[in-house]
Amino acid sequence: MELHEALAAKVDTWREAGYPSDVPALAETLEHATEGGDDGAGHLRYLRAAQLRALETYWYLRLVERTPSIPELYTSLYPSTSERLAALGLGAPEFMSIVVDDGYAGLLERIRTDDTFVKAHKLGVLRETLTLDYPSYILALAMGAGKTVLIGAIVATEFALALDTPEPPADLQFIENALVFAPGTTIIESLRELSTIPFAKLLPPRLLAPFEASLKVTFTRDDERGIPVVAGSRFNLVVTNTEKIRIQAIPRRRQLTLASLLDTRDDEATERANLRLQAIAGLPHLGVFSDEAHHTYGQNLETQLKRVRQTVDYLGQATNLIAVINTTGTPYFERQPLRDVVVWYGLGQGIRDGILKDVANNIQSFAFEADQADEFVSYVVTDFLSEYGDHALPDGTPARLAIYFPQVDDLEELEPHVQLAVAKAGLPPTAILRNHSRSSPDEVDAFNRLNDPASAHRVILLVNKGTEGWNCPSLFATALARKLRTSNNFVLQAASRCLRQVPGNDRSARIYLSDANRNALDKQLQDTYSESLTGLGRQRRATTPNIIRLRKTDLPPIQLRRPRRVLTREVAMPTPIAFTRPGIASAGLMTRTTYGVGLANATRRMLTALGDTMEIETSLDTVDTYTAAVTLATTYRVDAWTVLDALRAAYGFDDVPVPHLEPLAEMLEASLGTLVETTTYEDVELAIAKPAGFDAVTLADGSVVRQADISYPADRDHLVFGPDRLSRENPADYGFHYTPYNFDSSPEADFYEKVLRALNLHPDKVREIYFTGAITDPKKTDLAFTYRRDGRDHRYTPDFVVHAQGNRWLLVEIKMSARRQDPVEGEAGVKATAMRAIADANPGRIFYRMVFADAVVPAPDVIAVADFVDANPSSDARE
Repeated sequence: MELHEALAAKVDTWREAGYPSDVPALAETLEHATEGGDDGAGHLRYLRAAQLRALETYWYLRLVERTPSIPELYTSLYPSTSERLAALGLGAPEFMSIVVDDGYAGLLERIRTDDTFVKAHKLGVLRETLTLDYPSYILALAMGAGKTVLIGAIVATEFALALDTPEPPADLQFIENALVFAPGTTIIESLRELSTIPFAKLLPPRLLAPFEASLKVTFTRDDERGIPVVAGSRFNLVVTNTEKIRIQAIPRRRQLTLASLLDTRDDEATERANLRLQAIAGLPHLGVFSDEAHHTYGQNLETQLKRVRQTVDYLGQATNLIAVINTTGTPYFERQPLRDVVVWYGLGQGIRDGILKDVANNIQSFAFEADQADEFVSYVVTDFLSEYGDHALPDGTPARLAIYFPQVDDLEELEPHVQLAVAKAGLPPTAILRNHSRSSPDEVDAFNRLNDPASAHRVILLVNKGTEGWNCPSLFATALARKLRTSNNFVLQAASRCLRQVPGNDRSARIYLSDANRNALDKQLQDTYSESLTGLGRQRRATTPNIIRLRKTDLPPIQLRRPRRVLTREVAMPTPIAFTRPGIASAGLMTRTTYGVGLANATRRMLTALGDTMEIETSLDTVDTYTAAVTLATTYRVDAWTVLDALRAAYGFDDVPVPHLEPLAEMLEASLGTLVETTTYEDVELAIAKPAGFDAVTLADGSVVRQADISYPADRDHLVFGPDRLSRENPADYGFHYTPYNFDSSPEADFYEKVLRALNLHPDKVREIYFTGAITDPKKTDLAFTYRRDGRDHRYTPDFVVHAQGNRWLLVEIKMSARRQDPVEGEAGVKATAMRAIADANPGRIFYRMVFADAVVPAPDVIAVADFVDANPSSDARE
């Protein structure tokens, strides 16, 4: 049993007992993480389940185990020597023989001191774990699990308990100052999330006020030599990147002493702590938090320690270091398991729990010649915009693509092809953003604001940027065009950036790779996750299957007048149709193979091919002249045979290249008359539910019901319920024309419950309320409207329909607050404009309202529905 598994069992027992300890405020704090949890049916207030489990484990180590070193922890959890050796990975016969001769302590001493022995058995990582003089734990949580928030939660609870417990037990010291550091500028930017954490959701009210009054947060600045903290002060949270505080010189391998580290003589073999580090060393009761902890492990563990580790060692000697908490996304380093991992939450779990996007069977690898990189990026951009062009996160942030290049020269060479593909998709040049070492301040600022829904950038071109620590949930695809020759798992970090998830998104991610980068990714997956990623390619977000059944089948249809666009030409055929062949370049060829992630037993590869390799003709798809003629004739409503004769005059019996269709259409447009658009109206009846579109099922009593199979993300189980849940609030039995209703969001469920209560106060004026947003299949409902966008019609179904006396209908749409200004989904967007046109065409009968909410629907929106029901119908709307 691994260390984190043994700890998890202990923590489960501790939790079930109510978190007993000699610091009662800790139980109060951990229980605050759950709302309405007295009967066991509560839900998490802010932290995710994985974060809360890690926080519980941390405090179990601090209060129950009393902050042991890793060797002490193994001794406590594994009393049996054989079990302890197995947990440490030392169960082989050669290690057992040493234990028999020299004892367990003798084996540990051999690992600490015998370089040849360590190198022969690849024990470098274990040696480092066993030789630390201070408690150091690794919390290994997959990317996107919220490691930064977890660090903030640990710091907040430490500071709050220190303030609440001025005289702690003799063998317990709370952390009263915290240093949080991580490598590179990208990760330090992501750590700024620490300053925006809603601590009220982490701490009970009585602990919150003194904590917020005492907390002092400092982010180091490039232009400051020191850190503006007062020596000996308390409750400082210092956030910096590694480069600003690490030991300056690379030392010889020798015993570190405080005196040698503080010696400032000009000796190349003497380590010097810079001014920032000395300021931190002046802070008592220090806790050190290392984000992306694998950076503290050197690439050559057999010969020297990395400077980051030396920096922490120095702090361990220079001040009373309480504990070191390392967060990382993997429990492995170069295929060696890290034995100080106390929590492990993997990528597979992240996908199942819905905190990572699903990438199953969606890794595409391409084989092409070196001079075809331009065709590769063109294909990637075109494919991405075709698949994700209309997709956005629930807050309105559009889906984005990141393309990684080895050098700036590569980016500049291929950028024109990206620009052309973007233009063909109908997007402006501003949809493209670059970020590399020579980027302007405006470009860097735009890159840092990509999480803003108002950011219009869709394709991000990167060189040595946007990898580790980059938190961009709107990234749905990554592409690696040319072979990247960089270290530190750059290919893996780049490829996996698109996996970060947000609640409410159901779309999978996609990864585009050249074959050379695919091989690098395969190796880095093995190095980083070993066999723990087996089957990841088959992991999908956990879903719940269910059956919906019609309760009410005799529903009145919505009768309305619907506007219809009609296009006519002023002159049918002013000039004869004639075509000339446009110029075109010769075609190239690529092959595409789709991969899943999962260990193949025969080859030990992590990426396994799915299906056959496909050939992709990158530039010159063709259609026969008849198909081209039909396409053009249908678009322009002219005689197909006339167009076919003109095409054959230009092409003979040759096929027509697809890129020719656009210029041919322009020629046809020029020869036809001007189009005139007019609006007519048609009277229609829209069925809210069409029983014939549901499956007929005969029950045991012989009755026949209409039902359909559905599925939804498991984390939305609480949004799926039937009439029994609201029976007391709904004596008139409004709604639930099918059961259960499967709402998509908390605002939808909140709106329905509140409106249902309000409608039951007006039973003489209400006919029905329907939740309609989850059924959009034309076989099951007619309730759909269209709006124009990008020259095409799009279907739209409102979320709710309220039917009032006088045959009046209110159509309601629920949107996140951030979508209010969205050009499509917003208050003045094209969708709302189309719906208001419907309402204008049906005065007194059809009404439309948009509701913007993030969790709880504002009271004025509920009142507005009640007012609609209570209003007197106009004469032309009465039946």
